[in-house]
Amino acid sequence: MVAVLAPAPAGSGLRSVPRVERNGVLEMMAMRRDPFGYGERRRAEFGTISALKALGISTVTVAGAQAAHQILMNKDRAFANGPAWSYFIGPFFNRGVMLLDFDEHRHHRHILQQAFTPTVLKGYMQEMQPIIAEAIGRFPVGEVRMFDQFKSLTLDVALEVFLGVELPKDRADQLNKAFIETVRAGVAYVRAPMPGGRWWKGLRSRKVLEEFFYETIPAKRARETPDLFSVLCHAESEEGHRFTDDDVVDHMIFVLMAAHDTSTITMTQMAYRMAADRPWQERARTQSLELGPELGYDDLARLDVLDLVMRESLRMCPPVPAQPRMAIKDTEIDGYFIPKGTLVAIPQLTNHRDSAFYTHPDTFDPERFAPDRAEDKGHRMAWMPFGGGVHKCIGLYFGQMEIKTIMHHLLRGYEWSVPAGYELPMDYSALPVPKDRFPATVRRR
Repeated sequence: MVAVLAPAPAGSGLRSVPRVERNGVLEMMAMRRDPFGYGERRRAEFGTISALKALGISTVTVAGAQAAHQILMNKDRAFANGPAWSYFIGPFFNRGVMLLDFDEHRHHRHILQQAFTPTVLKGYMQEMQPIIAEAIGRFPVGEVRMFDQFKSLTLDVALEVFLGVELPKDRADQLNKAFIETVRAGVAYVRAPMPGGRWWKGLRSRKVLEEFFYETIPAKRARETPDLFSVLCHAESEEGHRFTDDDVVDHMIFVLMAAHDTSTITMTQMAYRMAADRPWQERARTQSLELGPELGYDDLARLDVLDLVMRESLRMCPPVPAQPRMAIKDTEIDGYFIPKGTLVAIPQLTNHRDSAFYTHPDTFDPERFAPDRAEDKGHRMAWMPFGGGVHKCIGLYFGQMEIKTIMHHLLRGYEWSVPAGYELPMDYSALPVPKDRFPATVRRR
């Protein structure tokens, strides 16, 4: 007899979700080591939906685009973001926009949206251009840990464009370390503040970030400047509502983390794919050389080769590998009974390799996004690196703008390669990052 999450109500016509009986922590470790192989084995054993109990909570993993659509569009308002994400990152990214729901989320997002309008994005573009050009101009050559370089550069951009401040290197390094520790804390096995542990480091780092933002707010309130921090301090809703200091701090910590890490991961994947598949690097470079060294906002749409590479890299390794939601009432998914209080996870890392939509899904093939193939259009949720529904990433256009601008400058100035047969070793224990920081041989053109 197969174990189940909870018996479906008699007469409901619903099925009970099968549950993995093996040790939950060991299952999580297996999943983190090899998420693709683990996902295949679990689907072969249980189908597209199954439950696992680990770290004191039952999680139902629901594979497939149709189930993702039902959960993320949430027409029955049966699922909430806050209780789900709070389990993982709540103490470290408390009340970030992704952790709010329904009317409160709508209210905060409406104000936040003022920081990402086309006019404001164009201003960010102007601010970031000289920073990126200068940083790429001194990009190291020889064997270079590309992940580290991208991470440093995105932090520089974030400090200028989002914070509008210049910090000494030791202070910038302190903030960078704090962001890393807060992200990694969410997947700690020991979820208590044991000295030296991930959870403890995350709580400590959250305080570092709070102290920095609170001490900087008065200057931002006093004078408007062209950066996200200032925009959030002065933005108003149509009804005249403004963010409190606490709101500003919570949103800044969350948005900075999201922009900093997701852009770094995406560029690392793009650089790796273009190093392993040199013809695509040359195609992208040819197009960048046709444009001037400084991009205008409207030039971004002309980088369609780079756009194909970016989309395929996001398909093969979305920076946020899963989307959790909490059932806030008894509900169903694909005919299976989901009781109130159940954590539900959408595994877009493996959903993005669904052979129902993608031909040879494990192969790097940017042409699959070209208009004549458009494999991602097979279903609304077949490609969802930025999430979906009302919680779709609010900064997705900024992220794409930053990524394309950095890669454009890099392609114009440098070539990079990896040894034949090299495969990027990935660490999936938190956000997906390369274990070796992605070493590539870089030479100036």
